[in-house]
Amino acid sequence: MSEEKARVRDILRKRKDAMVPEDRLKKSLAITRHLMKNIRPGETVMVFTSKEKEVNTKSLILALFEKKNPVVVPIIVKEDVSLRLSYLRDFAALVPSTFGVPEPIGSEIPADAKDIDTIILPMLGFDRAGGRIGYGAGYYDRFLSKNPDLKKIGVAFACQEMASLPVDENDIRMDYIITEDGIVYPGKRGSDGAQRYRNT
Repeated sequence: MSEEKARVRDILRKRKDAMVPEDRLKKSLAITRHLMKNIRPGETVMVFTSKEKEVNTKSLILALFEKKNPVVVPIIVKEDVSLRLSYLRDFAALVPSTFGVPEPIGSEIPADAKDIDTIILPMLGFDRAGGRIGYGAGYYDRFLSKNPDLKKIGVAFACQEMASLPVDENDIRMDYIITEDGIVYPGKRGSDGAQRYRNT
């Protein structure tokens, strides 16, 4: 399984790296438009802060600010492979940190996972069964296993789709997957939304 995941990740990285910056930004803005249609007024949203070649979340964060939705961002804790949470109220508070990920280091406003309604997750790849493959460190999988009731929305570019992903018992299915083309996987909320893959 690990060898197959490594092979798939290599394919997906090459696809993502092949995108030109202008195309990446244009598609990121389209993803933001689709996402905002699925965010309820007042709900607290946890959203990843994007690196250069990911779906750019700056426009999403600014749109959430404009709609007065509380925004929570993750801070990577390498020591125990976990995520520490902070409210974000000013985009300027983000500075490059662990793995080059923008984080509000020095401007943290502690947040609790129980206050989050929806989480927006980065994905290296996805399939139309709600499958998500990340970068391999497992930060989000660990966080989701401890917080299974969050509405989970994975975002990626359409070129990151695979017909089927190699998944194991630690991989958690998304509730929704959104690309520049719109919602490509509208999963069921509730117990189905937190469903893990089972080896068969």
